[in-house]
This record gives sequence, structure tokens and C-alpha cells, in this order.
Amino acid sequence: MTDIESGANSDWLSARARATPQKAFLHVEAETYSFADIDRLAGSTAAFIRTRANVGPGDHVALLMRNGPASVLSLLALMRLGAVVVPLNTRLTAEELKWQVKNSGCRLVICERDSEAIARAVSAPTLVFPGLANLTGADAPDAQKNIDLKRDFAIIHSSGTSGRPKAAILTYNNIFQSALGSAFRLGLLPDDRWLCVLPTYHVGGLSIILRSLIYGTAVELPPMKRFDVDAVNRLLSERPISLVSLVPTMLSRLLDAKARPWNPRLRLVLLGGEATPVELAARCREAGIPIAPSYGLSEAASQVATASPDLLRTKPESVGKPLLFTELRVINERGADAAPGEPGEIIVKGPQVMRGYYNDSAATERSLRDGWLHTGDIGALDEDGDLVVLQRREDLILSGGENIYPAEVEKALRAHPAVEEVIALGLEDAKWGQRVAAAIQLRDGRGVSQDAIFAFARGALASYKIPREIRFISAFPRASSGKIQRREVRKLFND
Repeated sequence: MTDIESGANSDWLSARARATPQKAFLHVEAETYSFADIDRLAGSTAAFIRTRANVGPGDHVALLMRNGPASVLSLLALMRLGAVVVPLNTRLTAEELKWQVKNSGCRLVICERDSEAIARAVSAPTLVFPGLANLTGADAPDAQKNIDLKRDFAIIHSSGTSGRPKAAILTYNNIFQSALGSAFRLGLLPDDRWLCVLPTYHVGGLSIILRSLIYGTAVELPPMKRFDVDAVNRLLSERPISLVSLVPTMLSRLLDAKARPWNPRLRLVLLGGEATPVELAARCREAGIPIAPSYGLSEAASQVATASPDLLRTKPESVGKPLLFTELRVINERGADAAPGEPGEIIVKGPQVMRGYYNDSAATERSLRDGWLHTGDIGALDEDGDLVVLQRREDLILSGGENIYPAEVEKALRAHPAVEEVIALGLEDAKWGQRVAAAIQLRDGRGVSQDAIFAFARGALASYKIPREIRFISAFPRASSGKIQRREVRKLFND
């Protein structure tokens, strides 16, 4: 029986350090760290954590750290100690963090100097990362030198677009199988370098680190507190980046500010987090930029389905077929498979699907049924089995008994030449249940009246889909991942 069949696997980092010790793993500004370097430093970090906080197998430990060597070393050290990692969003308030730390049963918060104050406000034991220069000594004496793939790896809190976020439990097997499926779809080259600008406390950024570790390839990790368009454009031009993961809004901003060609080794831009506008896909096709729109979620360890650049030539709104070993269905309200092109709920089955929600058996029972993850997302499969994602179920607008998909309204209004971005949502209405409203960000230097937008909408949408209220805003509130925060946009209509 093989290691994988028995559920055991060698510690990924130490195995990689033995196989390719001098191969580069992390590029951070002017510094390059090999797998052997990171193996040694992660061992020293594990010894530091074990000595100072007595962390051991099964302990839940939170990380409140921005992208950089410290966050990667702390992650790998906790893996070596057998602890369960709980990444925390550095942009949350102390009260939000306090709830997540308590909800996930953390016994320790590891932070850096610049996040120490808010970490201590969380009312949990805190350990400050000592800095790379202060890491000395051997590996932790009781470090875990093998990985049971069935063991819990991390607790990832969802984005929480409404109410409290849920805490998805991901196992090592979830991560491993996700990495296999992604490599099978995206391809894998020995000299790949993946640019990681997504926060590593989100599953998208975390996946880049872990996949590259498993593959034995390199990560470019700029330690940015915020997404810096000019800095990222410079990296894409000057460094031999072959892969980059972005939210569509990030890509659009990069293209707007792009002054020099990107390096010719860039072979794929993986897009996720929100739907890729057809206009952006066309812009990339004309510029020769290979993009791969994807659909994924924390509960499935990131990617679920991903389209190839070739598919977008004929299906610009598609996110393609599910990854290797992954099953995907779209079901109607009766639970039966929806007909091709018919909207319904997306459900997913596969080895990358979470074990459940921590400390929330009711949510687990609602989401995991008969082996299928009920995502709450609305989509449709075409005759070829390619997926189009329409909307989150919670964002669906129900007006006068009609289902209205905000993405459809947004696409129609975004076609106006003065419109840069749109968010459509449903407001409570005594007569219709909900009425459509739209927040609009105009292009720089462009002006347009509400009446002109209403007139444009009448030519593009059925009458019941036309917004009844419009608000012009200068910029949309965004999460650290780059996604627009619909909950914050809704507040504009409540003022």
C-alpha cells in the first residue's frame, strides 16, 4: 500500500528540502530563500513556538500576519507541530477578530510587531514572531515528520457577506487533492513562479503557498499591506512570473495602469472571487493575455471549475468544467438536475470539499447532504457541461414573484460607455417584495444623469429588471481580496 493510499504522507517541506534543497521557493523583494533555507527556518520557528507556547498536535492557533516570510514560516511551523491553522484577516476589527478566535477555539494568536496591539485586544494569549534574524536553534524536538492526510489542516472563515462568517474545516487531503486538480487543469512547469498578491489569510493566497510547496515550484511574495498597482505591474514586467492569481477588478486596474509589456514567461492569469466581465475577457484576448476564469470557494479549498483561455473565445462568460476528481451539478428547487441553460443551485462533490463547519453542526447539515456541498451559488450548465456562475443565492432579487439575477442587471448597465462598475441589489418593497436598485461608479471624466441611465436600461432589460433607484458613488468599498463588499454598498441605500 502506498503512502497516499494509507492516508500518510511525508512532511511536504522536509521532503521537498531533501529532493531539491537548493531550488528557490520564496522570492521576497531582493531576497531568495531555497527549500533548504525555508526548511531550516521553519524548524527554528517551530522550536520557538513550541518552547514559548507549548503548542502541540491538534491545538488551534490563529495567525494574524500580512504576506511575507514571517507568515509563511509560521504557517509551515504550525504544520510541523501538528497544530490546526486559523488564518485571520488583518483588516478586521478587534471585535470581529475576537469572535473568530473564540468561535474557532484558538488557544494562541501569533502576530507580528505591527499587528501586536490588535492581537492583544482579542483577549487571547499572544505570541509575537521574533524576526528572521532572531530565529536560532534546531527543529522542535517533537516535530511531526509525516502528515496524515485525514488530519485537520486549517479552519478558514468565509467572507461573511451577511451575518457571521462560517468556519470551514479543511483537511490535508483537501489541500493535496485541490493541488492535484489545479495542476492537472493549469499545467505545471518546473520553473514556474507564482506571483502571490492575494492575502495568505484568504484561501486563494494560502493555496498558492501550499500548491507551490507540493509542486516544488517558486512563489513571488511581495510583502504589501494593500494591493499596489504600480508595484505589481513592475513585478510582472521585471520578474520571470509565469502564473498570477487575481480578482478581475485587480486585473482591470493593472491593465489601466500598465506602462510596459509584461514578461513573456507569463503563461496564465487565474481569475476568481467574482465573475469576469465579458468586456475584460475581450480586452485580454485582444492584448494576448491568457486568462483562466475560475469558480471556487473556501469550503472546497479554492478552485472547483476553471476555464481555459481557448474556451473563452467561444464562451466568454464560462468558468469551464470542474477540476480532476470533482463532480459538479446544478439542481432546481425540487433537487433534480436542471436542464441545460436553466439556472439552479451549484452543488459540488469531491475530495477537496471541507469536512464541515467548526462549531456549527446545523450549518454543516444544511450544506453537506448526501456527500454534496450545497454552495448557495446560482449557475447554469450548458450542453457541453461548462458552467456559468450567475449569483450568490443570498444576492438573488425576488420582485413580484420573478427571480432577478443582479449579474444580469450589472452586465446590462456596464455596457453604458460612461459606466465603470455597477452593483445591483434588492431593496425591501411593500408592493413587490423587493425592488431593484443600482450603485454606479462612473469612468473618470465621464458624466451622465440618472434619467439617461434609466433610458439606457429600458433598452437592455425587461421592465421588471430595471433599477428603480440609482446612486452614483466615487468608489466601491472592497475587501482585502479585491471583491466589492455588497453589504457595505447596501448601506448607501439605507442612509
